[in-house]
Amino acid sequence: METNDYNLNTLTASEVTNLWNTYMNDSGAICHLKYELELVEDEDIRSVLQFALEISEKNIAEIKSIFTLENYPIPHGFTLDEDVDITAPRLFTDVYFLYSVSQMGKIGIGNFSMALASAVRDDVFQFFNRSLNDSLKLVEKTKQVLLSKGLYTRSPFLPKPESIDYVEEKSFLSGYFKEQRPLTGSEIMNLYANYERNALGAVTMIGYSQVTQNKEVTDFFIKGKEIANKHCEIFSSYLKDHDISAPTTYNSEITDSTTYVFSDKKMMFYATTLTALSIAYYGSSIAQSPRRDIGTMYSRLIAELLKFADEGTRLMIKNGWLEEPPRTVDRNELAHKNNK
Repeated sequence: METNDYNLNTLTASEVTNLWNTYMNDSGAICHLKYELELVEDEDIRSVLQFALEISEKNIAEIKSIFTLENYPIPHGFTLDEDVDITAPRLFTDVYFLYSVSQMGKIGIGNFSMALASAVRDDVFQFFNRSLNDSLKLVEKTKQVLLSKGLYTRSPFLPKPESIDYVEEKSFLSGYFKEQRPLTGSEIMNLYANYERNALGAVTMIGYSQVTQNKEVTDFFIKGKEIANKHCEIFSSYLKDHDISAPTTYNSEITDSTTYVFSDKKMMFYATTLTALSIAYYGSSIAQSPRRDIGTMYSRLIAELLKFADEGTRLMIKNGWLEEPPRTVDRNELAHKNNK
C-alpha cells in the first residue's frame, strides 16, 4: 500500500474521536432507553423512545464494524449486564422520558454536525450524515408528541420592528452600571435554552443522588443539582428583569424511589458529559451575547463548571470508571523505552 493510500484510508484523529465518543454516548443511551421502555405507559412516548433506541443500536453496530475493519479496539462503554437494572422501579415519569429524549436528539444534531464537517473517509462521512438525519427525525418526532400533549415550551416571542435599524450608541455593549438596554433575540434564546437544560439537569441529578450507594458520588450529584438550580435562578433573573417568563421546572417528574437503577460509573459519565456540554453551550452564548454583563456572567459560570467537571473526573479516576479516550503516543516515553 502506498503511503498516500494509507493516509487516505486511515482514520484521522477527529474521526476516531468522534466515533469513540458516539459509541460511549450511545452505549449509555441504550441502558437508559431499555430501562425506560420497560416502564413507559404512554404509547406516543413509547414510540419515540423505541425510535431513539433503534438509532443508538444502529450506531453501535456501524461503529463496531468500522473499528473492526481498522483493527481498532472497540470501547467497553456501557452494557445492560453491568450498568442498568431494567427491572428496577420507576425513578422518573413518562414526561421526563420525553423531555430527556428530546434533549438527546438536540445534542445529537450538534455533535453529528461537527463530526460530519471533519469526516474525510467516505464510510465515516456517510455514517455521520445518516446519524445527523436520524437526530433531526428524532427531534421532529419528539416535538410533535410534546405539541400534541401541550408540553412543548416555546421560546418567547419578539415584537415585529417597524423598520430595519443600525446600532448607533456604544451603550449597546454595556450593561454593568448604566441603564441596561433590552435583551437581543440571541441573548433571550440562549438564556431560555440554558435555563431549560439546567432545569432538566437538576432533576436528573436529584434522581441519581437517590439511587447511588456511594457517599462521594451522592455528594457530587447533590452539588450538581445545587449548581444547576443556581444557574436557573441567574438566567431567570435576566429574563424577569425584562418581563419575560422563565420556562417551567421539572421537579414533579421524579419519584421517591431509592432502588438501584444505573451503575455509578454510568451516572457519573452522564453527569460529566452534561457538564461538558453546558460549558460548550455557555461559550457559544458568550459569542452571541453583545451585552458585557451577560458575557461576564457566562464566563463566571463556566469557571464554576470547569471546577465541578474536574471534581467529577477525579472521582471517576479514583474509582476506575474513566475509560481512556483516543490519544496520541508519548514520544518521550518511546524514546526511553529501550533504555536500561
